[in-house]
Amino acid sequence: MSATDEHADLLPTASARRTWAVLGDGVRRSGWGTPLSLVVVLIGSGVGLIAPWVLGTMVDDITDGAGLDPVLRAAGIIAAAAVVGGLLTGLGGWLVSRSGERILARLRERVMDRVLHMPAARLERVRVGDLLSRVGDDVAVVTAGIARNGSDVVVAMATVLLTAVGMTALDWRLGLAGLCALPVYVWAVRWYLPISGPYYARERVAMGERSHAMMGALRGRAAVRAYRVEAEHEGRVAERSRAAMDITVSVFRLLTRFGSRLNGAECLGLTMVLVTGFWLVRGDLVTVGAVTAAALYFHRLFGPMMFLVMNFNEVQSAGASLARLAGVVDLPEAPGPRDAREPQDASVRVKAVAHRYGPGAPPALDGVSLEIAPGERVALVGASGAGKTTLAAIVTGLRVPDEGEVHLGGVPLADLGESRLRGHVYLVSQETHVFAGTLLEDLRLARPEATEAEAEAALARVDALTWVRALPEGLRTVVGEGGHALTAEQSQHLALARLVLADPPVAVLDEATAEAGSAGARRLERASLAATEGRTTLVVAHRLTQARAADRVVVMDHGRIVEQGPHEALVAAGGRYADLWRGWRGAPNP
Repeated sequence: MSATDEHADLLPTASARRTWAVLGDGVRRSGWGTPLSLVVVLIGSGVGLIAPWVLGTMVDDITDGAGLDPVLRAAGIIAAAAVVGGLLTGLGGWLVSRSGERILARLRERVMDRVLHMPAARLERVRVGDLLSRVGDDVAVVTAGIARNGSDVVVAMATVLLTAVGMTALDWRLGLAGLCALPVYVWAVRWYLPISGPYYARERVAMGERSHAMMGALRGRAAVRAYRVEAEHEGRVAERSRAAMDITVSVFRLLTRFGSRLNGAECLGLTMVLVTGFWLVRGDLVTVGAVTAAALYFHRLFGPMMFLVMNFNEVQSAGASLARLAGVVDLPEAPGPRDAREPQDASVRVKAVAHRYGPGAPPALDGVSLEIAPGERVALVGASGAGKTTLAAIVTGLRVPDEGEVHLGGVPLADLGESRLRGHVYLVSQETHVFAGTLLEDLRLARPEATEAEAEAALARVDALTWVRALPEGLRTVVGEGGHALTAEQSQHLALARLVLADPPVAVLDEATAEAGSAGARRLERASLAATEGRTTLVVAHRLTQARAADRVVVMDHGRIVEQGPHEALVAAGGRYADLWRGWRGAPNP
């Protein structure tokens, strides 16, 4: 794991109060859909109270020696109530599920909006696993909770509430007897919630750590294999998977103990209802039918209560995931520009920049100062870890330096603001992503209003139009996930064509030809020269042929600039760059 991974930030998790506030805001935005669904659920649960009450009346009629007609009438009422109650409960559950999906859809949109508009410097510091687990695992957990159990939970809660009211309406003493179970329920819940809450939060964090370890190994699989550290990464994934599993098992044990306490509450409550009913009937204070109805009402609570208990695991897990999503929603918006000035030109000035990847880490940059004139092409060279990519990231605004400033056309990057900065500085890295959709849509990410003719002109400029026209449907060919697979060279061609469409005054190329083969790299070098012609360009040079084509070469070592000048002058000087060039020339022809 790199130093940047070790010191990466975790995104915040919202408090319980703030989570409820975010959920309440979603309910308010849903309009009348949520209140209507709750009303239908309550009416459906209320209709479910009819059957026990009618059965109690039937018992009294039979005890009094009534004929067959009252019994048949009672049976008809019970059947009708069952049909109506079932229809209303089903409709209410569907409405609750529909409202929940709408609320969750808006929450997902807010989460993605915050993530996609997160300042680039902040996004670079966030742990990849934590971010992916929130927009992936946490969204899936909350979605499953709403889609699979959300409506049933609401129906069960409404049934419990109305059943308790109905039992009390029969006789307050019977209702009071049933309430004897309440202290046991409260005690069980008060025991469970404080213990289980942190477990569920730790479970979500552990899953994020597991995702982080897996993503680190998968993204760096080539380096992992090259250095033969597969066992180390497998051990790290296994260790974090084991930690997540241990927490899940502990949660299940807690849930089992919680269920046993609730079973005790059910036993106590039903016993108290029957004992109280016996003494009330004996004293002619209530009828046998009323006691029968009260016992049936209390027994009716067993199903909903057990459902809530058995699904409390998922409810708690969904709550923990919802708190993590709410934490992303509450992230502050990127600050606006502090300076209304536009850059005067396309010059870049790096002034005494220093940066470390976390406390105690060696300096990635140490007092670097560099000036690039408008239209000048500068190549950064040096060994791995010299600070080239860090400097490129700071120039593009992807990282904020610990010390020093970067000016674009005389205006500090911090004063420009990220949205304005994107219009002036464009980065093409070696990790190029091809988005799912048509190739034309992929190109238009750089400039949505670009016409098809402009897209073809950009492709022609980087010498990619020939292979694009050879695709099954040309610019209309679906690429990316599930579509036509592009080679590394073709993907990089697209990135350079997007640079042409965006038409920024400053371009930064971070090893933009590193993923292609030798022949492809030469083609991409020509394409990058064409794409950046007339622009101020900073190139992190993976191949020294890129440095030779630059106006000026800047040699970096251990976070400092040790040499700079034109290619020929540096070779003639016999310094560090000359050694690199001799090594490059002495290597087999690429």
